Amino acid sequence: MKFYVLTLFPEMITNALSYGVVSRGVANGAVQIECVNIRDYALNKHARADDYPYGGGVGMVMTAQPVYGAYLSVMERAAAGTKVVYMTPQGKRFDQRTAAALSKENELVLLCGRYEGIDERVVEEIVTDEISIGDYILTGGELPALVVIDAVCRLVPGVLGKEESFAAESFGAGLLEYPQYTRPEEWRGRRAPEVLLSGHHENVARWRERQAEERTRARRPDLLDARGADEPEYGAGEPK
Repeated sequence: MKFYVLTLFPEMITNALSYGVVSRGVANGAVQIECVNIRDYALNKHARADDYPYGGGVGMVMTAQPVYGAYLSVMERAAAGTKVVYMTPQGKRFDQRTAAALSKENELVLLCGRYEGIDERVVEEIVTDEISIGDYILTGGELPALVVIDAVCRLVPGVLGKEESFAAESFGAGLLEYPQYTRPEEWRGRRAPEVLLSGHHENVARWRERQAEERTRARRPDLLDARGADEPEYGAGEPK
């Protein structure tokens, strides 16, 4: 799977993804990540990619031309129909179901805004999907893009290595994950549950399933209400 990230700050992406599971996925060829600096496509003398908003107001707005130029440079290599996902608080809330749907794509373009946003005309021209990672405001789309890349990459075959590595995690089956324990058997007077030390795999599986359901009921009962709901896969796949 390949990600193209359109951003004014490519170092934020490359530096953060040089560690951990995603970096191993890149090293073994399961994932490719290419950052495209939007500023490189500005045609003005100072490579400026923002301007004052029409109608007045505070802050600056990213101009359409450099964003569109960066997009065209990617589409010279990307397959026709590749989704362009704009990271914006106005988008669809990102969750594990969305990550799973996006992990089935061969290529994705992630567009990172800055300042007060991006000129709406280029958003309407190129964006197929919009994603929000939560109801709060960040200074740019780079951190949300990293969240999406990390969550999606973990579902790409060859990144984690084994499907069971993520199948039982929180949200993987519509439940929160069961509690985990490791050595020593006793720590500060607290013992690990005996069933986990028993070696009885069937009892361990039942215990974990029960713990996952109880934890979900206590902490996120909304997940139990939504479990099994038949929702459409994310993304219309057409420009707005």
